[in-house]
Amino acid sequence: MARARMTFLNEQEQTLIHEQSLKSLERIGVQVQSRSVLKLLEEKGAVVDHDRMIAKLPEKMVTNALETTPKEFTLCARDPKHDLTLPSHPYPYATTSGLAIKVTDRHTGEYRSSKKKDAAEFAKLADSLDSVDFLWTSLTATDVPAFAHGPHELWATMQNTSKHVQGVTVQSAEDARVQVELAALMAGGSDALRERPLMSVISCPIAPLSFEEGAIEAQVEFARAGIPICSMSMSMGGITAPVTVAGTITNANTENLASIVITQAACPGSPHIYTSESAPMDMQTGAINYSAPEKTLIAIGLGEMARRYRLPCLVSDIGFGDETHPNVGPFSDLAIQIMGISCRTDILTGMGCVDSAKGISFGQLVIDAYIWECVREFMKEVQITEERIGLDAVEQVGHAHHFLKSKHTRRFMRDEITQWDPAKIEMLSSDAATIIAESNRIAEQLLKDHRVLAIDENVIRQGDEIIRAYEGRLAA
Repeated sequence: MARARMTFLNEQEQTLIHEQSLKSLERIGVQVQSRSVLKLLEEKGAVVDHDRMIAKLPEKMVTNALETTPKEFTLCARDPKHDLTLPSHPYPYATTSGLAIKVTDRHTGEYRSSKKKDAAEFAKLADSLDSVDFLWTSLTATDVPAFAHGPHELWATMQNTSKHVQGVTVQSAEDARVQVELAALMAGGSDALRERPLMSVISCPIAPLSFEEGAIEAQVEFARAGIPICSMSMSMGGITAPVTVAGTITNANTENLASIVITQAACPGSPHIYTSESAPMDMQTGAINYSAPEKTLIAIGLGEMARRYRLPCLVSDIGFGDETHPNVGPFSDLAIQIMGISCRTDILTGMGCVDSAKGISFGQLVIDAYIWECVREFMKEVQITEERIGLDAVEQVGHAHHFLKSKHTRRFMRDEITQWDPAKIEMLSSDAATIIAESNRIAEQLLKDHRVLAIDENVIRQGDEIIRAYEGRLAA
């Protein structure tokens, strides 16, 4: 099969990054701000400085962890027709953005703090769009207790989609146990959840080379429950990683390897997704620069490192808006997005985001879903065979004639030539005011018409009670 690909690192360069990562882990180590996780790593062979909370990881630990990490697994959904087998094929799976703290109000246009109801409605809209393959917990529920917002967001999202859900909030081991309990309730028990993980989770190191206590203890709990872990390095070149592309790639690779070691130390064979959202700093503001061409190079390089380890990965994103209202961004942003999509990632995140991922827009999700439907066709596989080449057809048509009536044309035209939806193309080609109005109208209509796969009311009541009990324990 032929498929368009971007390449960046040659084999020698990949080897150098791998060796430098191993050297960093063994000589510099990682800071792990958890006594229990440090003890776990020490038992598995790490050299631990308990006073400084530094764990140095020998090469053998890294090699063993890579060997026990599954190379293929499934992100399961309430409705099995939405199950996603990793690695992806032929193009990446696309998911929403998260965990935004603002939302563009669907009715008033106000850009405001997000609430639990917004999270539920946004999940329902994502569930209705075929090109959204699964969902992140996309919006922060600012109207619930801050210490319990993760379980609230997970539960609201799971009730409003039959697709796989990826949680973004991991605050503590107990927080993780509550989220696992909710997912197990939805799956039909802890064994059923391990067999069919209806959720996965983002767990971020703190660049450079540090793991916060609550998040890493939560990661251990999720791993032991069979929940797939995404070790999202957010290395920022010049701020939390060396300013060079090579230095940022190596830092992100090192953090991923360390996170994989921790996952496998907790539960050998637990599924893990090599993950990054790394980019250089904006040299004018010091903020992360999602518009830098180097961001794409970093993503492509990390995708190649994941392929070297034969690990599923999430190293790029898709989201074509920037302002707080629905829009299609300027050419530079579009070019960076499209180039990034072509890197060797299994998952793309970011659909529906605005305001540099601080916000979410319902209309923008529609726009991003429609654009992704078009863009992903550039990544489709094309068969290069004698039959498809059609030399017999050329001989039958003869010189200086056409192929319109050829059997070869009739046989292959429907699966060989992409036919985009003209209504969607018309909307995407409109002026800004029309795009805003039409994307919001479509979002409203989908929310009105779409029906999410039903859940037993007893399950919903039990889940609500699990969250109330958790809030009670923490408030006591």
